Amino acid sequence: MTRNNQGEAAPSARGVHGFGPEVEITDPSLVHETALIFGRVRLDRGVSVWPYVVMRAEMHAIEIGEDTNIQDFVMVHVGAMTPTIVGANCSITHRATIHGCKIGENTMIGIGATIMDGAVIGRNSVVAGHAIVGENKVFEDNAVIAGVPARQVATRDNTQSNLINARFYSRNAANYAKGQHRFSEADIGFILGTGAKPVDDETD
Repeated sequence: MTRNNQGEAAPSARGVHGFGPEVEITDPSLVHETALIFGRVRLDRGVSVWPYVVMRAEMHAIEIGEDTNIQDFVMVHVGAMTPTIVGANCSITHRATIHGCKIGENTMIGIGATIMDGAVIGRNSVVAGHAIVGENKVFEDNAVIAGVPARQVATRDNTQSNLINARFYSRNAANYAKGQHRFSEADIGFILGTGAKPVDDETD
């Protein structure tokens, strides 16, 4: 059973497990019970944190913007001199490591990518899977970044494709919180931007 910091039973996957006392969560966030989150961490409205994520901020802070998803096995840590700041509507995909860096809104970090201390990824960008962005590297908005070491390989506004992925996880989180693990046709329409948000997910 999922429990909160006081040991009380928590509803569905919205509960907390392995949380430090300085963690701040704004509903309706979904946090999987296997996630470990410690230190000064703030999750804004609609953030989803998936299985086996680890987030630690023993100094500085970790801030995750609205409707961003932190996918399975991601590691989020602060740098020696820098916090980790992630904007709204981002996707930090499976097994990525983000470490003391800043990631602009509407950005996707690919599977297994690493973003190191002091690095800045501009808004509406894509970092390809397994890329390694070195310390203090700065990329402007609308960048496509790939390689080891990472470099900018194209300039393109990736907002729409990245928002589709963010909506996918936003809707998935809403479903998981209710024990639903499959999409409906209405869900797919919302994700693709061809339909309204399903009525059962409307909030004030």
